[in-house]
Amino acid sequence: METLEFVIYPDGRVLEKVTGIVGSSCAEVTAAIEAQLGVVLHQESTSEFFAKVSNSHEATITQSNYSEW
Repeated sequence: METLEFVIYPDGRVLEKVTGIVGSSCAEVTAAIEAQLGVVLHQESTSEFFAKVSNSHEATITQSNYSEW
């Protein structure tokens, strides 16, 4: 299951967590949202981001982006 989770902090920072998307397609899914949020200050990709796409749904990806409005 693909999931996007957003945590908005009182100071305006936004933490974005993406799970269930393997490979670089995660960046494609979140690009439009990030453009509306503002400047991305930090991006951290897990090893699953670099995983090859397979037929199995067992692999997941978590990507965190901090945006400032």
